[in-house]
Amino acid sequence: MPKIDETRDFIPVNIAVLTISDTRTFENDKSGDTLAARVEAAGHLITERKIVKDDKISLTRQLQEWIADEAIDVIISTGGTGLTGRDITPECFEALYTKAIPGFGELFRMLSYKLIGTSTIQSRATAGLAGTTLMFALPGSPGAVKDAWDQILITQLDNRFRPCNFVEMMPRYGEK
Repeated sequence: MPKIDETRDFIPVNIAVLTISDTRTFENDKSGDTLAARVEAAGHLITERKIVKDDKISLTRQLQEWIADEAIDVIISTGGTGLTGRDITPECFEALYTKAIPGFGELFRMLSYKLIGTSTIQSRATAGLAGTTLMFALPGSPGAVKDAWDQILITQLDNRFRPCNFVEMMPRYGEK
């Protein structure tokens, strides 16, 4: 049965939080606030937090900067995963993956289905590995952020979670 192994010491990871929106500011970024609060409550470190517009060039540059930063282990974004013309987050993320993690989006939509029904098919939540940096793109609602963090990421970013987790594999992501 999956569980937290309390005999192991917790290892905090360095997480960059990114909100992708043409309208959000730090004063009204509820999804970013929700994510940042959960990251910190779990014991992880927020190395950077930014807001970028729904613009392919700006978003790609920001992601590339953080992927190149050895002090950042994980990038988690909120916003831009829908179907409108301005929603370009999945395309930008996926173009940078060295390995996709398709199970993340599949699991997110399965869990979300239980809460919002068939509306979940409008989410294009995605995850992957870019070099040695884990990347997760979440929808832009506080509810979706809570669901993704509370039901998936909190355990997968905890090295004590058994039978396996992303953190214990981090030293091996750069293997050739």
